[in-house]
Amino acid sequence: MRGAPRSHENVRVHVVVIRHHRIDEAGFVADAFAARGGEVRTHLFPREGPLPALDGMEHVVVLGASWSVYDERITDWMGAELNWLRAADAAGIPVLGICFGAQALTVALGGQVEAAPRSEIGWVTVSTAVPEVIEPGPWLAFHGDRCVPPPGARVLATSEVCVQAYSAGPHLAVQFHPEVDAAQVGRWLADGGRAEAERAGQDPDALLAQSLAEEPAAALRADRLVAAALRLADSAVGYPLARTKINPPSR
Repeated sequence: MRGAPRSHENVRVHVVVIRHHRIDEAGFVADAFAARGGEVRTHLFPREGPLPALDGMEHVVVLGASWSVYDERITDWMGAELNWLRAADAAGIPVLGICFGAQALTVALGGQVEAAPRSEIGWVTVSTAVPEVIEPGPWLAFHGDRCVPPPGARVLATSEVCVQAYSAGPHLAVQFHPEVDAAQVGRWLADGGRAEAERAGQDPDALLAQSLAEEPAAALRADRLVAAALRLADSAVGYPLARTKINPPSR
């Protein structure tokens, strides 16, 4: 029927995944989009050049990064990413922001990002207000910042440390990592994350072993999260939130 909302469950979705490090992959999240017929392509930003044109794009996934959004080392490209996210919002293209991606989306839509009272690393169970969208988990956390959601956002889940998930129009932001498998955790630990985990009171080897044990359930949780993100997008198509250009917060 003309004018009826589409269901992404049975329509091929063109998805672009923005990653910031070569060692990062969209993992279980990419698998979940592909399982629904999604055409998933990735772009390593900024190493592979400017962010892709939004024409024909139907969903955006922005992955994590080792920096904070307010880190002075990335000021040469962070503004471009924020403006690209605002353009996606203005075009009604849903964004799934993960960790750093959630923080970038937060700033793009008028919220703030600040240092968390402590780093949160490990498999955490969240307090969820909407379990059909955000399950209790456990979810893999690996961050030291937290989001202050933009005006009008709906907080979906929290932990003692931070807001773990919120929705804003068609967008979904999650502070945890639904995409990771044990191989991804292993790459992070080898790339400096081992010391971070130890400072946060985690045994890196135990964290890696738990990540391996969680893989089957984590894949299913990620699949259900992507299904929920698509339902959210379908129910809020054409809901731009960013009205003005907002610079990232400084410390």
